[in-house]
Amino acid sequence: MYSDKKNILQLVALLIEHNVKKIVLCPGSRNSPIVHTIANHPFFSCYPVTDERSAAFFAIGLALHGGSPAAVCCTSGSALLNIHPAVSEAFYQQVPLVVISADRPGAWIGQMDGQTLPQPGVFGSLVKKSVNLPEIHTDEDEWHCNRLINEALLELNHHGKGPVHINVPISEPLFRFTTEELPKVRVITRYQGLNVYDREYTGLIERLNNYNRRMVVAGQMSLIYLFEKKYSKLLYKHFVWLTEHTGNKTVPGIPVKNFDAALYALPEEKLEKMAPDLLITYGGHIVSKRLKQFLRKHPPREHWHVSLDGEVTDLYGSLTTVIEMDPFEFLEKIAYLLENRTTEFPRVWENNTRDLPQPEFAYSEMAAIGALIKSLPTPAALHLGNSSTVRYAQLYTLPEEVEVCCNRGTSGIEGSLSTAIGYSVCSDKLNFVVIGDLSFFYDMNALWNTNFGCNLRILLLNNGGGEIFQALPGLKMEDKTHRFVTATHKTSAKGWAEERGFSYLPVHNDGELTDAMAVFTQSAPHNQPMLMEVFTDAAEDVRLLKEYYHQLKK
Repeated sequence: MYSDKKNILQLVALLIEHNVKKIVLCPGSRNSPIVHTIANHPFFSCYPVTDERSAAFFAIGLALHGGSPAAVCCTSGSALLNIHPAVSEAFYQQVPLVVISADRPGAWIGQMDGQTLPQPGVFGSLVKKSVNLPEIHTDEDEWHCNRLINEALLELNHHGKGPVHINVPISEPLFRFTTEELPKVRVITRYQGLNVYDREYTGLIERLNNYNRRMVVAGQMSLIYLFEKKYSKLLYKHFVWLTEHTGNKTVPGIPVKNFDAALYALPEEKLEKMAPDLLITYGGHIVSKRLKQFLRKHPPREHWHVSLDGEVTDLYGSLTTVIEMDPFEFLEKIAYLLENRTTEFPRVWENNTRDLPQPEFAYSEMAAIGALIKSLPTPAALHLGNSSTVRYAQLYTLPEEVEVCCNRGTSGIEGSLSTAIGYSVCSDKLNFVVIGDLSFFYDMNALWNTNFGCNLRILLLNNGGGEIFQALPGLKMEDKTHRFVTATHKTSAKGWAEERGFSYLPVHNDGELTDAMAVFTQSAPHNQPMLMEVFTDAAEDVRLLKEYYHQLKK
């Protein structure tokens, strides 16, 4: 019988899956649930050692014989500090050592409780990875715990070997051993390239060919990459390809981009048929919250993430495989390994997204963004501000030869204008910036320099506050709260724009929008940068947006 602590059960099950067989066990009460669970499982070879300093060096010896990882498990408090000398030796000798430390609940650290000290991160830069496991009370806790353990154990042999630290907070009661079997756990594996020297990848390709419902999601990428035709033809028909404007040209063909509207509009019985069995992802952030919710609600059987850094990125909660290589190199390599057979899955997506109408809004922020996107000269660079702006742009089909940039690394509003201007001074294209009022005024000092040219055109959407707060479900604001949360204001950029040498175009209605947009999107060179300020009503913008989504459901 094993401990009833779910974080311990996850840990022990994953030690088995990652083949950490040799464990040195030190005495103590706080770590006794871990010790009991490990010692009672036949997989492990256990070695009792009383002195923690000696125990850790003993574990190094176990790991050195044969090169497989070994672990040392200790109780809380100063016991862990005695392992520090061995950790430094393992780090510089590159020995795969797992330090497992039991800990008190975080609430009791620094409260004069016995055998407590701040244990997470105690080894600093002398370990390759340090994780502090949550105590598991919810499904999300369990996913988080599982991911952290996988991350730590994968790091034992990632770009050289070395030690890792897994800290395990354990609340009382400690001695309930009521679990009959270890749980089935998700194991994350890593391929460092696809070559026989890394690991045998034949099984990976076999699984790839066995799946019928295969999806690729390309996140944000600043690179415009054109696949050679020979690869595009081989790859495109085998997958559903999803990306957003921020993904640029990083798929081998025409991707599905209106998936956000489709996921909102379609009934559950259709959505179930659109869920993939295999998900492959590459690139950076995805804006669509609906796609994240869809793939978390309908998890694929496998999720492979392809990236050069080889980091564990588990956005959809179902990651099984990390492939550490350039994603385009990966796709070109598998192109010739895909079985030449037709799958209906791409057609299901095509049929369910093909007939969704392009939106036609009355005068509003959405209408202004749509008018710009439909009128963009090419080639051009389009810089999108965060929050509503980047989401509204996704409603429209983007012309060819338009490159899209957006600060989606942390998705903050600060610096969007400065980043766009920095890009524009190096660019020989027209650079269009679409930005909300809060983002603009927060970063208005971006214009407080001379580092911009006549190729810069700013579309400022001014509805007197943060529109996204008006539309958040469940957020009801009294008048007193409203002005604090939504950052309401009555500010115009006219004076600042003209002072900084911009040609200023104010817009208050449909007619003015049409006239101003014709000037704003002219490809002919101008002797001034331009700023078009579109004034709308926030409540009306939200009403029109909700009306659009309501019509999609019909």
